[in-house]
Amino acid sequence: MTIEIGRFEGEWTELLGLLNLSFAAPWSDVQLELERGVWEKERSIVATDGKELVGHTSAFSLRMTAPGAEVPVAGVTLVGVSPTHRRRGILRDLMRKQLTEVYESGVEPVAALTASEPVIYGRFGYGLASDHQHVTIERKSRELRKVAGVEDVRVRFADPAESLERCTEFHNAEALTRPGMIQHSTEAWRQYVIGENVVTDTQGASPLRCVLAERDGELAGYAYYRSRRTDKGFIDVSRVHSNDLAAHVALWQFLLDPDLLRETTYEGLPSDDPLLSLLLDPRAARARTTDGVWVRPADVGRALAARTYATDIDVVLGIEDDFLPWNAGSWQLAGGPGGATCGKTDRQPDLVLGVRELGAVYLGKPSLGLLHAAGLVEERTQGAVAATSRAFLGDRVPWLDTGF
Repeated sequence: MTIEIGRFEGEWTELLGLLNLSFAAPWSDVQLELERGVWEKERSIVATDGKELVGHTSAFSLRMTAPGAEVPVAGVTLVGVSPTHRRRGILRDLMRKQLTEVYESGVEPVAALTASEPVIYGRFGYGLASDHQHVTIERKSRELRKVAGVEDVRVRFADPAESLERCTEFHNAEALTRPGMIQHSTEAWRQYVIGENVVTDTQGASPLRCVLAERDGELAGYAYYRSRRTDKGFIDVSRVHSNDLAAHVALWQFLLDPDLLRETTYEGLPSDDPLLSLLLDPRAARARTTDGVWVRPADVGRALAARTYATDIDVVLGIEDDFLPWNAGSWQLAGGPGGATCGKTDRQPDLVLGVRELGAVYLGKPSLGLLHAAGLVEERTQGAVAATSRAFLGDRVPWLDTGF
């Protein structure tokens, strides 16, 4: 029977069987209810075999910070294919249908996702645009360097729900300064942040805790965490946000010194976070770099024109894109700190790269030179790699703090 790809016309409950099978993870009713709360039904695309649902993808309508701008982004989510129908090209067809709709809508020039299996999505043009550190710090090695002003910061407990609006406002202000972060703009999305979504592991864990860092009554930072009493009890941090170093250190001093627990772990530490430099013992943290957000330009011209550039640039990029052929060809990018334009041109390219590599540097991750060294970017005009790499950099390293 022919597999058909089209718009989902059913109800949320009809998706649950497919989602549980394709993710091989039984989610609780609470977790599924939170997913339903942020689900955008009109963006769901399904594969059907007769009357059977055998594949699904959807997207969140997000606003993500890029260097110098907020960019509308399709946050790809709930992607799955039934185990009985894998290796038939269904995922490829779902991805092409979704990206084509994103392009044709003219709203979101970029799609982004977090990958359960990172080797999959490069085939569809997604490039790794941010990373972060998974760190574990034992209590006995927790000591930090002295930082002025820490004694002026008060750390106190707060109810996660009651403090949600205050923390969301703080988060969104920070998000404007950091590429890769997204705005927590709706009540459903804010609840998703503090609730038990499908990536939340509550096994052996306390309820979510919230601590606020305040100076003279003003919020200077906050953190969410759970304590876990396993065979080696530990603090499991889910997020830390601050607007100055003293508040940041005050929060980490609290998180690194738990009673009755042996260590503190955080899976989402920004790769440029000062924590690792502040530890007195340079071996104290067991740190592992892991992938963050994967970015895919759906419309190369609009995507490149949507952000700003650290230095003035006038370069022709030869883009290779077999999956979305309208992106392939030579694009002239001209701009700088005040904005940019980008359009098709007959000029010969200064650089040639795949759309996957373009996605990898879109948020300002300093990797264009590394991709060139790996043979993934071809330089045809001498100096073009160095000049383009400088221009693409952001003021801060990109970081995705909220998974989806």
